Formats: sequence, C-alpha cells, structure tokens
Amino acid sequence: MPELAEARQRLAEAQSVAVLTGAGISAESGIPTFRGAAGLWNHYRAEDLATPEAFARDPRLVWEWYNWRRETIAKAAPNPAHLALVKLERAKPSFTLITQNVDGLHNLAGSARVLKLHGDIWRMHCTDCGSNWPDRRVPLPKLPPHCACGGLARPGVVWFGEPLPRGMMNEAEHAVASSEVFLVIGTSATVYPAAGLVPFAKQNGAVVIEINLEPTPFSESVDFALEGPAGELLPQLL
Repeated sequence: MPELAEARQRLAEAQSVAVLTGAGISAESGIPTFRGAAGLWNHYRAEDLATPEAFARDPRLVWEWYNWRRETIAKAAPNPAHLALVKLERAKPSFTLITQNVDGLHNLAGSARVLKLHGDIWRMHCTDCGSNWPDRRVPLPKLPPHCACGGLARPGVVWFGEPLPRGMMNEAEHAVASSEVFLVIGTSATVYPAAGLVPFAKQNGAVVIEINLEPTPFSESVDFALEGPAGELLPQLL
C-alpha cells in the first residue's frame, strides 16, 4: 500500500504529533459504540439517557445504564492500536492524545498525555459540593451513588447539551496547531467541536492521517485516508 508507506514516512519525520481518537478504537477492544447497547438498553436512545434532564428526571435509571457500561468496559483491555499510541508518545518530543472516549483504555495502555474531551466514566462528580473523585468499583454497591457530603453523584462525563471541561478545547487546539502530523483514528468526524479539529489541523499546516473502517466527511480532504481496523493499520504506520 503506497499510501501507507508515504504516511509512515511523514509520521517518522515529525517531531510533534497530535492524535484524535473516537469510539472506533475502543470498539476493537469489544466495547460497544455509544449507540450499540444490547438487550434492555435497545429500548432507549443514548440521547435520552446521557443528558442533565434525564438525570434530573430519573437518576437511578441513568445510573443503571452507566453501571452496565462500566461493567462492559471493565471486561475490555487495550488493543494493539492503544499500545501503538503509547509507543508513538514515547518516540516523539511533542505528543498530545485527544480522545472523545470516556473508557480510560488509553490510560490503561500507558498513555500519559491524554486530553479527555468528554470526561471519564471512572470518575464521579458531586452535584452538590462539586467534588470529583475516582471510583472503579464494578458493579457499584448502591445506585444512585452519593458523595461523602450526602449529595447525589453523577458520572464524570460530558452529557449532550453540556459544554466541554473549561479550557479543554483551547488545550486541544493548541496541541493540534503546533503539530506537524495529526492522526485521526476511529472517529466518524461528525461530533463537534472535536470534528472541527480536522479542518483546523489542515489550516495550520499539519499533515492529516485518517484511520477508520469507513469514509468520513473529511476523508477526501485529509492527506492520507487509510481504511481498515486501527489495531492493524496503526502498528504498520509506526
């Protein structure tokens, strides 16, 4: 594949690299995509559960769904694509991994420089006092969980209709603007503001390499569009 060879060379020459990952990279570890829930959860749309309004209406129902998601994620392990990104991070003087995923697999693989645009399912946030803390218990012993202050806890993730964590997008844009190569892996490139990083990278002169199972809205405008599983293509790219 000549395109892969050329993309490999451009990546090898780069001193600064930024990466954006989406649900596709975790799907290869056996984690269902956001809308791929099975059984009972087929009767619900993710948009009906992952909102502040849904949580205010029925926190227990929302937490039952997140408890199911946490149990599913806990059974998964990082795949060759996650591990390849750890290797890439160690090889580059400047490296930033930006992820839309909340599953924590990048950290589990060993990635150190991770910007979590949509938060982390393994963290709790108190709706009363604002405290944040990690909690990896599976399953959770009590639903819905509460903070030490007695307040109701919610998952430490960004829901539909909520802004990204303060300053997160600025940090991501700074990393992309200063990168020579921007890798876009396993994302449909339809969820904003993250998808906006692709044209932003092009405007700032980065070589954009896309790895996805199928074409995205940006496939024709990126420098290299590699179709296939990230777990196979990313190790080859290195």
